[in-house]
Amino acid sequence: MRILGIDPGYAIVGFGVLEADRGQARLVRCGAINTPAGVPMPQRLLQIQQDMETLIATFQPDAMAIEELFFNTNVTTGIGVAQARGVILAAAAKLGVEIFEYTPSQVKQAVVGYGKAEKHQVMDMTKRILKLPGVPKPDDAADAVAIALCHARSHTSRLYQP
Repeated sequence: MRILGIDPGYAIVGFGVLEADRGQARLVRCGAINTPAGVPMPQRLLQIQQDMETLIATFQPDAMAIEELFFNTNVTTGIGVAQARGVILAAAAKLGVEIFEYTPSQVKQAVVGYGKAEKHQVMDMTKRILKLPGVPKPDDAADAVAIALCHARSHTSRLYQP
């Protein structure tokens, strides 16, 4: 199974592509979609949509795992992220990619084994599980890889029955 993990945002969208089979996973590629500050939101959203469609066409994922929206104290930022997330979901749906959504605590539980783990613990375990020389960069890409790994560990185990 090829999984596209997404850490949604409107300035930076992290992505990670994993190959997963029977509890084993391998990082194929990770990176970020960056939209320039100062560009009007409609143009940023269009760029995200176009870049997502290119990612999906390039890597042909069987599934997309995306983090559910988490609102902290900054509602304005949350609204922008929600708009970007909608464009990302629409691009995946348009191209027929099955979508799975995970909360931050679900990602932490799947990767570290503890739903309240610290960010550095998630990054360290992601590196160890995938046998990487270092934590993926930028942080948004590392988060996306962890989200993809969450899906891989949930849906490619030997116990999983579709």
